[in-house]
Amino acid sequence: MIERFGLHESTFAPLWYTHWALAATLVLPILAGLLGARCAPRRLFPVALACLPILLAGALLVFDYQQAGLLRWQWQVAGVEISLRFNGLSGLMLMITQWVGAAAALYTPGHLRITHPGKRARWLWPLMGVLISSLSLIWLAADLLTLYAALELMGLAAVGMLLLSGKPAALKAGIRYLLLALVGSLAYLLGVALLLGYWGALGLQALAEVVEPGPVTWVAAALIGAGLALKAALFPLHGWLTPVHENAWTPVSALHAALVIKASLFILLMLWSILLPGTLLAPRFVAWLGMLAIVWGGLIAWRADSLKTLVASSTVGQLGYLMVAFPLLLGPSITPLAEALAWEGFWLHLMGHSLAKAAMFMAAGNLIIATGESSLRGLSGTSRRLPLSLLIFGIAAVTLMGLPPSAGFTAKWLLLQALVISQQWVAVAALLAGTLLTAGYVFRVFRYSFDETAPRHQYQPLAPGMDIIALCLALAAFALGLLAHLPLALIQGGGV
Repeated sequence: MIERFGLHESTFAPLWYTHWALAATLVLPILAGLLGARCAPRRLFPVALACLPILLAGALLVFDYQQAGLLRWQWQVAGVEISLRFNGLSGLMLMITQWVGAAAALYTPGHLRITHPGKRARWLWPLMGVLISSLSLIWLAADLLTLYAALELMGLAAVGMLLLSGKPAALKAGIRYLLLALVGSLAYLLGVALLLGYWGALGLQALAEVVEPGPVTWVAAALIGAGLALKAALFPLHGWLTPVHENAWTPVSALHAALVIKASLFILLMLWSILLPGTLLAPRFVAWLGMLAIVWGGLIAWRADSLKTLVASSTVGQLGYLMVAFPLLLGPSITPLAEALAWEGFWLHLMGHSLAKAAMFMAAGNLIIATGESSLRGLSGTSRRLPLSLLIFGIAAVTLMGLPPSAGFTAKWLLLQALVISQQWVAVAALLAGTLLTAGYVFRVFRYSFDETAPRHQYQPLAPGMDIIALCLALAAFALGLLAHLPLALIQGGGV
């Protein structure tokens, strides 16, 4: 498993631009954010101009990986070794981060022009830049210290973005999120301290070579798992998630749901593949929680009265699909075929969910802004006046429901095959039940939207591009199912 994360020895044969592309990937988002704070752009063109070199740097790194194989960097800073590596999975997560980040950045000027949040909106740009840079560093980091620094930087930037709306409810939810994130960081750091004190290794590759099963390893894995599960809003530690999204700006919710919570899940799977290889109990426990999450998240979304509550609650259930795959990726006695199918289904579902959930939050934000209503009943009559926003919501929902030919369908098909091969029938039933629940709460939105008994006469016009950007994300999630062989070819075998 650790080979799939690019944590094995490899010859580094970079092309001439590799170091520049790496520096641009990690630094340019912060510089663009600082420039945005100074200029406060309200048009799409300058934002698109700032995004282009970042996207180009990511593409160059992927191209270099395809030419040279696994890429590695190491530095000594104050006696501490910092390690980075770039493999197919890193490239895939980096591209998803950059493209969703670019979409959120392009959506932001229109959102700010309509909502008029005041001068505090300037802070959104540098915080967004820090968030994208820290996420990129997480996908590349190959040592525990760099992972911790990037995770903390990402968390602080996310909290800052959530507090920007300035509403009392947002401040309360943001502070609660900050406190819980600090608790998660403390648990993670205690686990790292145990590993460092007992095994004396910070590098993931060195740790994989020396770590052995035992009480210290198990306690460290439990602390790291609990801390990262809290940060990732995994069931049942998800209580902070819905209040945060109910009060955050739309681009902030899109970034958080699509990317931020996935980073902690990425780290958890990577570290457990080192600390708990072939262990049955912990992955199986996560899988049972995932089955409960699928049902619980679907039921809460189905009963929700608020549109943002519905979209946020569905994230809990969608993360459950990823949790169900843990025994297939980490557990013992799993056939190579089942493991390979689960590996592909896990990452394809994560990518499809990232694109679709960002699009769904943008579509929901557009509906709320245009109608001035946040409840589902307030959507009555929107089918006539806001058909494009509803269409985007529906296309994104196709991926979440797992209907063909979307990425959600292909990912669930791969996961179902792996579960059937390994004869995990309860998990199969949970996945099927989750699909039905997703369809149930999605159709509730359209039930109210097509209700013409309460026609509305006043609609806030949307800024140009707000629907188009969300539509591009929704269509990308839809098309990913048809083109799934491209990202799957990149991650097959990790850095081999």
